[in-house]
Amino acid sequence: MRLVFAGTPEPAVPSLRALLDSPRHEVTAVVTRPDAPAGRGRKLVRSPVGRLADEAGVPVLTPSRPSDPDFLTRLRELAPDCCPVVAYGALVPRAALDVPAHGWVNLHFSLLPAWRGAAPVQAALRHGDEITGASTFRLEEGLDTGPVFGVVTEQVRPADTAGELLDRLASSGAGLLLATLDGIADGTVEARPQPADGVSPAPKVTTADARVDWAAPSVAIDRLVRSVTPEPGAWSTFRDERIGLGPVTPLDADAELEPGQLQAEKRRVLVGTGAGAVQLGEVRPVGKRAMPAPDWARGARIAAGERLT
Repeated sequence: MRLVFAGTPEPAVPSLRALLDSPRHEVTAVVTRPDAPAGRGRKLVRSPVGRLADEAGVPVLTPSRPSDPDFLTRLRELAPDCCPVVAYGALVPRAALDVPAHGWVNLHFSLLPAWRGAAPVQAALRHGDEITGASTFRLEEGLDTGPVFGVVTEQVRPADTAGELLDRLASSGAGLLLATLDGIADGTVEARPQPADGVSPAPKVTTADARVDWAAPSVAIDRLVRSVTPEPGAWSTFRDERIGLGPVTPLDADAELEPGQLQAEKRRVLVGTGAGAVQLGEVRPVGKRAMPAPDWARGARIAAGERLT
């Protein structure tokens, strides 16, 4: 089939690579978000999907909005049979959805209808899911509501961060997307409506959402921190300054610490929670690189009774 692929961040790259390598499909163009400023120099940088397309010699389209008339005209000229989409980052309007004969096929990193929205992997970790996965479905104007073609499942490991889990789903999901498109071309797959039960939202995670509430139980804090690693990154405040936090280790109540209270030892740093304690992993002070928590504690010279808030 003739394909126009839409995607933007790194997790979409394995899917694009799988389609470029497929002898059964032709990627005629790639749609991605416009180049964005990044780094200290704030220079405009191509998206990861755009960079791969450039390397492969595939035309790259970067409309400010997929409803732009010029983009819609170009899409019709390309005459794709299908438009696979992975984490594109913008809502696709009806005028674009109607262009390909087989519609737009979205790869979403959850087992739909669970965790519809922008942050399904983060939601699965935060809520302690033991099994998650990826789904391919026909894109509609509703938010992740379209009928599902297929799924793959993935076990959530106890120490998974959002970045690690998403990497695995991006890889297995690429295989699922390719198999779905092969099935569409052969007429051997059928999209089935999502069940009405089990719908749950997974909205975008903000920086405010990533602040640690030390009154929560240690298990909940562990899940939160892993769910926002690496982005947007867990944080707290110490001496009225913000510090970044890497994954923590929940502990049994082996230290009688109040929520947020610090206990610096030679080889570890503990923090009290609403139930139990956690051992800090890496700490990132303002303007500095991340460092092991004991190194941070020695430099900060933590006094008895000091807290994270």
